[in-house]
Amino acid sequence: MNETPIRARETPMRARALVDLAALRANVRTLKARAAGAQLMAVVKANAYGHGAVQCARAAREAGAEWVGTATPDEALALRAAGDRGRLMCWLWTPGGPWREAVEADVDVTVSGLWALAEVAEAVRAAGRPARVQLKIDTGLGRNGCQPDDWPELIAAAREAEEAGLLKVTGIWSHFACADEPGHPSIQAQLRVFRDAVAYAERQGVEPEVRHIANSPATLTLPETHFDLVRTGIAMYGVSPSPEVGTPQELGLKPVMTLSAYLASVKRVPGGHGVSYGHHYITPGPTTLALVPVGYADGIPRAGSGTGPVLVGGKWRTVAGRVAMDQFVVDLGGDAAQVGEEAVLFGPGDRGEPTAEDWARATGTIAYEVVTRISNRVPRVYVGENVDGYTE
Repeated sequence: MNETPIRARETPMRARALVDLAALRANVRTLKARAAGAQLMAVVKANAYGHGAVQCARAAREAGAEWVGTATPDEALALRAAGDRGRLMCWLWTPGGPWREAVEADVDVTVSGLWALAEVAEAVRAAGRPARVQLKIDTGLGRNGCQPDDWPELIAAAREAEEAGLLKVTGIWSHFACADEPGHPSIQAQLRVFRDAVAYAERQGVEPEVRHIANSPATLTLPETHFDLVRTGIAMYGVSPSPEVGTPQELGLKPVMTLSAYLASVKRVPGGHGVSYGHHYITPGPTTLALVPVGYADGIPRAGSGTGPVLVGGKWRTVAGRVAMDQFVVDLGGDAAQVGEEAVLFGPGDRGEPTAEDWARATGTIAYEVVTRISNRVPRVYVGENVDGYTE
């Protein structure tokens, strides 16, 4: 078989994750329209769900996002180091975290308990400037956030610190547990707790700049939850929060990432030939096998063994046998292919390729995980914007 590489100049990479920043900006504008006057926070935690935090934060701000959000303080500080100067919030703190650095960088920090408030106060004394603090109430998700029974004590302590000039309470917020399941009874229950918590805080003299509880699915389906600000994560990247909320196309969103690799081997084999570890796939007859040079070290789910869809030569194929650390095989049957030919694992679907949702269904997970887990071994290539001098 001809093993002459094709498109060598065009595809010097083993694989790439193409990130369409024009699609991301369009998604942000669509979500802002759905927010109906509320401000929008572009959530870029976990390296922007695998898409690249610095580039995606910049593109989101260009599209009108007033806020950017991260989970960890290190993520927020990295954005500041990269030049981001807009309103920025982070929420996942542990004792001894970089509170002083965050205060000095004008980052809104989240406080859910008295221990965190004490560490903020200590950081403020070292930084010599007041902190911007957002208080989180656990309305029923059961993760971070102050329990309603402890809310009065936290509010009293925050007001005392505010009156002492140590901080400004800039926000009150919470997070839904089941907003991706329209009509779930917990949604209205959480909303009642949130309204009560905000009302109590305001009666005690708290004057928040923003009140927010809406995540991506609530932004798309629950206008009564928008308050002053909505936090859009997965939807900003063109991935639906859940099938019940709608497909990306139905929601007016376009998937931002396309993951491709380039065939490293193409060969004919006889029937009865075992493929990959454990020989869980045996060729049913003479066939052509193509080697796709990405594996679970690149973020391809090992659970995609025997199930993951791939577009090669204009046709959907399925992973043949086990996904290995660096590679997997597809059976092309009687079709021809060449080394260097593109294999598209997922993308928007407009070229007939699988989507992240297709991989999620094939591997028993959610599309959030599919895009977020793509590792740094796969280069991100940005289109739709000039990034470090590169355009396409």
